[in-house]
Amino acid sequence: MKIVILNTKCSNLTSIKIAIKRLGYHSIITSDPNLVLTAKKIILPGIGTAAAVMKILHQKNLVDIIKNLKQPVLGICLGMQLFCTFSEECSGTNTIGVLNHCSSKLLQVPNLSLPHVGWNNIFFKTNNLLFKNIKKESRFYFLHSYIIPVNRYTIATSYYGIPFSSVIQKDNFFGVQFHPEKSGNTGSQLLKNFLEI
Repeated sequence: MKIVILNTKCSNLTSIKIAIKRLGYHSIITSDPNLVLTAKKIILPGIGTAAAVMKILHQKNLVDIIKNLKQPVLGICLGMQLFCTFSEECSGTNTIGVLNHCSSKLLQVPNLSLPHVGWNNIFFKTNNLLFKNIKKESRFYFLHSYIIPVNRYTIATSYYGIPFSSVIQKDNFFGVQFHPEKSGNTGSQLLKNFLEI
């Protein structure tokens, strides 16, 4: 099975590749459109700004390709936010447009610092193959300042001053706001579940 990690020049590419290797799978880090189109599973990671990653995706002519993919795609952190049509980050950035929603900045709440860094619970809204063998209210590792508000595609939520989408699904597009590659055994199980969809 060909697993592609999209090369967005982010710092977590290798850690995702290692996490997948621990599960017994081989993956490649690439921005080659032909390899993306023929992959069985695709992971869109993201650490940094929406504008920087979108610039890379446009340079590689990947935006329309990603939007029209039919195989399972997993967006991680910023990668999930890029599924939206628009991001408020960097004074506003047009993003991929899988979801007709906007990613917005987390509200500054007394006694809670930004970015949201550390372990937090996720609360399932529905049963999903992504959650197989994962206990309710499991904790995952987060690092972000922007969110996708809760919407019709939200399948799990978390709370940090306000509720937000921690997991979304629209058709073959899955997104997680947290970093499964940094979330221990539970994160490994979620990655395994995605790879077995």
